[in-house]
Amino acid sequence: MATPNYGYAKRQRELEKKRKKEEKARAKAQGRSGAQPGGPDEIEDVPNDGPQDAEASAAAEGGDGDGGD
Repeated sequence: MATPNYGYAKRQRELEKKRKKEEKARAKAQGRSGAQPGGPDEIEDVPNDGPQDAEASAAAEGGDGDGGD
């Protein structure tokens, strides 16, 4: 019968702990960035006014829409 490789088992436990710690830190960092004002959640709540944006961009380009030269 083969003897157990305690060193390998210990290394696997250490790697698992490290992986969990990194996942927890990553989740914590994402939680902090998502809770800031003006984050992606608040941007989605802003209504999209498409026609006004098109008129504003035409005016900014210098085009008044009548095609005059």
